[in-house]
Amino acid sequence: VQLQASGGGSVQAGGSLRLSCKASGRTFSSYLMGWFRQAPGKERDIVAAISSSGIMTYYADSVKGRFTISRVNSRNTVTLQMNSLEPEDTATYFCAADRANWSPRLSRAYEYDYWGQGTQVTVSS
Repeated sequence: VQLQASGGGSVQAGGSLRLSCKASGRTFSSYLMGWFRQAPGKERDIVAAISSSGIMTYYADSVKGRFTISRVNSRNTVTLQMNSLEPEDTATYFCAADRANWSPRLSRAYEYDYWGQGTQVTVSS
């Protein structure tokens, strides 16, 4: 599976961005998908995750109520809608795929089997 992330950019605080991740292959609908982010000098942290069916979602506390993860399996695409962006959201964002449908370890980067190349999000105050 190859993952291609896009949609990053620079915005002012309070603005919005929409990240997309396009997956190759015919098994996308069986994967748990996640978005992670990593700021310079910091660990890669979970932002949000969505089950293979799209029914279950998970959000980091820092983004609850501001970010929304969704997927369209027929298009092999997972999207992260980011609203009310804050300077603290500045990071490189990565999409990731896990061969499990869902996992109690979904917040752990090591749980995921495939990674995209990352897209930069910069939020200025």
